[in-house]
Amino acid sequence: MDVLSAGHEQVVFCSDTESGLKAVIAIHSTALGPALGGTRFYPYASEEAAVADALRLSAAMSYKNSLAGLDLGGGKAVIIGDPRTQKTEALLRAYGRFVETLGGRYLTACDVGTYNADLDVVARETRFAHGRSEAYGGCGDSSVLTAYGVFQGMRAAAQHCWGTPSLEGRTVAVAGVGKVGSWLAGHLVDDGADVVVTDVDPAAVERLRVRHPGVRAVADTAELIRTPHDVYAPCALGGALDPVTVAELPSRIVCGGANNQLATPEVAEQLRGRGILYAPDYLVNAGGVIQVEDERHGFSFARAQSKASGIFEVALRVFRAADEERVSPAVAADRLAEERIRSVGRLATIRLPH
Repeated sequence: MDVLSAGHEQVVFCSDTESGLKAVIAIHSTALGPALGGTRFYPYASEEAAVADALRLSAAMSYKNSLAGLDLGGGKAVIIGDPRTQKTEALLRAYGRFVETLGGRYLTACDVGTYNADLDVVARETRFAHGRSEAYGGCGDSSVLTAYGVFQGMRAAAQHCWGTPSLEGRTVAVAGVGKVGSWLAGHLVDDGADVVVTDVDPAAVERLRVRHPGVRAVADTAELIRTPHDVYAPCALGGALDPVTVAELPSRIVCGGANNQLATPEVAEQLRGRGILYAPDYLVNAGGVIQVEDERHGFSFARAQSKASGIFEVALRVFRAADEERVSPAVAADRLAEERIRSVGRLATIRLPH
């Protein structure tokens, strides 16, 4: 997936002097439906870096929503700033007003730096904010089903590699135990895996170990990569898989919750050359968007979890296609997503505001 030639439909720059809001909303595609994607609140080094991230993330959302079988296109928003010091009601409401001006072409939700309570505030200004708190009829924490979907993708990878959909007796290295990584670690422990973790936040590691005392922790990602393991699960920020890291990985499988794990598209082929099965991130971490999408229909956790269980079969289909076509799973997943966009996409790919 070449982001620079991905043909984004619309990029909106948002600025509100009163609240200090500076944001970018990128709509990649509305071929399958309104563009759904979270809002990332992050202290980008420059506006250019923020735009690049919005373009990359929104394109990935088109592919993620397509593979998940949803009638949704792909979009993403980024708010430039430090959420710990700059997030205010005024800023979130100003952002909500910008979302509302798009008339439903873009549906927003949570991402890094934003939470259900933030979307409750955004929703005071727009009809198109989802991933709200349960108190307001929303789906609650979408990291729950994000982690569940990653676990289903990992089970499928285990089935493809070892002939059994279980991680029992396998060592799984989880890099990042925040919202998604901590839930994933819990699933792995329950499945009988030996789990070793790291995180830049020692408190996150301690919280996990309180719940699961058998989990081992190491100092940093470099040490985690050197630790013998069967499965590597990147669950922090993107770009975790670069040529240097991949050259050192002892894993047989890479499957994690982070978005945009490949530093460059060529890394997918490097993984394949080393005999490491890569589960494309936008395939396996779609549980969260499935959870958020279900909110639009009157949220049912059981229904959303049932949909997220389908990630297992889609992942197996991608792995088989990659073998048959002699390409990386990243290429196979792209082809499957693009085929659905072509065959199912609306005749009028540009969706007008409601």
